[in-house]
Amino acid sequence: MIITTEETQHAPMIEALLDTAFGPERHTKTAYRLREGVDPIPELCLVALDHDEHGNETLEGTIRYWPVVIGNGTPALLLGPIAVSERWQGGGLGSKLIRMTLNKAAMAGHRIVLLVGDAPYYARFGFSRQLTLGLQLPGPVDLDRFLGLELVPGGMDGVTGMVGRGPISDRAAEVPLPSPTDRRAESRIWLARPA
Repeated sequence: MIITTEETQHAPMIEALLDTAFGPERHTKTAYRLREGVDPIPELCLVALDHDEHGNETLEGTIRYWPVVIGNGTPALLLGPIAVSERWQGGGLGSKLIRMTLNKAAMAGHRIVLLVGDAPYYARFGFSRQLTLGLQLPGPVDLDRFLGLELVPGGMDGVTGMVGRGPISDRAAEVPLPSPTDRRAESRIWLARPA
């Protein structure tokens, strides 16, 4: 298996995996409304690829990040969705995707990451509900699942307000991704197939 930057041709496989993991009603959730019309951050969108017994490429995992703005303009990242195929669940692939992308985000100078997810799972990466107590989301959400992470110590000091969408894309219907020939920022990790 390899972990590499998401490319345009992966989109149908990603949507199928997300439908399997979260169901088609996922598009009605508040986090999805924050993504509408906004391009994801290409260098932080990774896929885990493998091959089936016939040599066909299979998507085993995906993670994406989106730009958001807090209050009067504090930039942040919105992590999600992240999904792993059933055969790789419990094998550490999701954790690897999260750790890789958080490291990439920190190296790129991002300071804050937000998400809506399972607090006990995301606590191992440093996410906390405490960091989002002064923030609001523009729609219904279980606030115990609204978590934040500082990539820079003190990155959320004094940050309060409503979380809004990041820059609206001129190409809202498209997801711009690196071309197959642009491999400068690509990360390739080889993983052994689970037993």
